[in-house]
Amino acid sequence: MRSPPPQPSLHLRSYRGHSVPHDHDFAQLVLPVAGALHLDFGDRAAPLDAARGAFVPTRQPHATHTDGPNRSLILDLPGDPALSPLLEQLAHRPFLALSAPATRLLDFMALLVEQGQASAPAVQLWVPLLLDTLLLQAPRPASRLAALRARVEADPGAGWTVARMAQFAALSPSRLHELFQAELHTPPRAWLQGLRLARARELLAHTRLPIAEIASRCGFADQSALTHAMRRAHDITPAAWRRQNAAPGAP
Repeated sequence: MRSPPPQPSLHLRSYRGHSVPHDHDFAQLVLPVAGALHLDFGDRAAPLDAARGAFVPTRQPHATHTDGPNRSLILDLPGDPALSPLLEQLAHRPFLALSAPATRLLDFMALLVEQGQASAPAVQLWVPLLLDTLLLQAPRPASRLAALRARVEADPGAGWTVARMAQFAALSPSRLHELFQAELHTPPRAWLQGLRLARARELLAHTRLPIAEIASRCGFADQSALTHAMRRAHDITPAAWRRQNAAPGAP
């Protein structure tokens, strides 16, 4: 029996041959993105492929077998009171039809894993939207906000505006503002600015990229805009921040 991870964790995994029956001290989603495999719960069994996934409840013995190449997204889900109602629904329907929206979301999440961007915090933000999509429910506002945060954090330098963020989350700008205030205690524009500044500080400390290029990568109009934002937020210029915080051997 495997111990539960402290937070949801996402992996890409290929199966070979037949596995012995085993269980986990946490729930798990098996979501094929290529090829096929067979999942056996003992009293229930089904083939899984790009059109069908499975939910494995906590401590549910199961085994896999396959006859060819395959690849699946595996999401390990430790106990989380906020997710309990959704996990209870999944436990009643362990074999899941994967809708077109779910398939697109899975492809995107697989890409995050391949690019090394599936950190635990990022995965935790995507989980509520994934569960809503698998259950064929309209995404809850909180799920849409979590997905938006994950998407923006993956590329804060893109041309994000409050209007674009609201469109991504399928919310009105005013509703987006309300959710940010309720969940993060800050308006979306200020949250985005803080995210961009955090990325700029990271690049200043850990790379030798020109400051003008860092400004562009982080969504600032030019080096002067980044300098103004850092002076306002931290009372320091980008060059001074780099001198004080440069990591030894930064590329």
